[in-house]
Amino acid sequence: MQTVNFGVIGYGYWGPNIVRNLTSIDGSRVAAIAEISAASRQRAQHAHPSIEVTADAMELIRRTDIDAIAVVSPVWTHYELARAALLNGKHVFVEKPLTSNVAQGEELVELARKKNLRIMVDHTFLFTGAVRKIRQMVDEGALGKLYYYDSTRVNLGLFQHDVNVLWDLAPHDLSIMDYIIRTSPEAVVATGQSHFSGLEDVAYMTIYFPENAIAHINVNWLSPVKVRTTLIGGEKRMLVWNDLEADEKLKVYDKGVQINNSEGVYDLLVHYRSGDMWSPHLEQVEALRLELSYFLECIVSGEDAFNDGCAGLRVVRMLEAASESMSKRGSLVYL
Repeated sequence: MQTVNFGVIGYGYWGPNIVRNLTSIDGSRVAAIAEISAASRQRAQHAHPSIEVTADAMELIRRTDIDAIAVVSPVWTHYELARAALLNGKHVFVEKPLTSNVAQGEELVELARKKNLRIMVDHTFLFTGAVRKIRQMVDEGALGKLYYYDSTRVNLGLFQHDVNVLWDLAPHDLSIMDYIIRTSPEAVVATGQSHFSGLEDVAYMTIYFPENAIAHINVNWLSPVKVRTTLIGGEKRMLVWNDLEADEKLKVYDKGVQINNSEGVYDLLVHYRSGDMWSPHLEQVEALRLELSYFLECIVSGEDAFNDGCAGLRVVRMLEAASESMSKRGSLVYL
C-alpha cells in the first residue's frame, strides 16, 4: 500500500487521538501538525518529537508532500480549512459536524466531486461494535419494520463556546440514525433553552419519517448524571444500547406488539409478545482506528466512504432545520 502523508490541524481535545492513530496505521504518516495554542503545540512536540509542529494551518495545506488534511478544529473553521485543502488537492477528514450550515456543506461536496477528492466526516460511532451490529440486524430484517429511534445523550459540561448543545452532541445520534434507518426524514421539530451563555444547553429534537417512523433525541449539558442510551423499536424485536455499560452494551428483546383488526373499529385487538432477551457479541475495536484505516482505503481505492461529505451534509441539513424550528419555539420544519 502506498504511504499517505497527513497534515493534522488542531491538537486540542480530539486531535491527539487522531495523531496517535494515524501514526500507528500501516500506510499512514503524519507529516506535520498545526495548532494555534502554544501550550498545545508544546504538548504535540513532546508527544511526537519527530513530527513537525507549526502555528500556521495554511502551511500544511499548501505543502506538496501532504496528501490529506485532518481538520480537528472548532466547527466555525471547518468550511474555510476544508475548502482550502480541497482547492490545494488534498483529501479531507473533518471533525463533526461537517460545516456550520447547509450551503457550506453543499459547496464542499461539489468541490470534492469536481476534483475527485475524498471527504470523510468523523462520525466515529458508526465504527463501534454496537452500531455495526445494529446495522447488521436491520439489514438482516431481525428487527422488522422500524417504529422509533429514541436517544438520550446527556452530561454535566463540557460547554462549547461556538455551538449549542444540539450542534455539539446531536451529530452523533443523527449520523447513527441516518446510517441505520436509511430513509430520508420528512420534517423536524426542535425545542431548547439557554441558561448561561446565550447558546442552548438543553435541547430536544424530533424527526419524522415516512410510514410513521419517528426519532427523538434528548441532549443536555446540565444533567447531574452522564447517560448514553438509545432505544430502537421494531415490528419484530426491540433493542437497548447503553454505551456506558462495560459489558452487554447491546440488549435485544424479543418483544413486540401484534394487532388483530376485525371488521368493527371497536374490535381492534392488541396482543403483546414477550420473549427472551439476549446480548449479542460485539467486536472489540477502537472505532477511530477503524475509521481512519477505512479513510486510508478510500483514498487509495478512490471510492467514496459511507460517511462521506454527503452523509455529513444530511446531518447538517437536519441540524439547520432543528435550529430554525428551535428559533420558532418548536415549529414544524420540512426537509
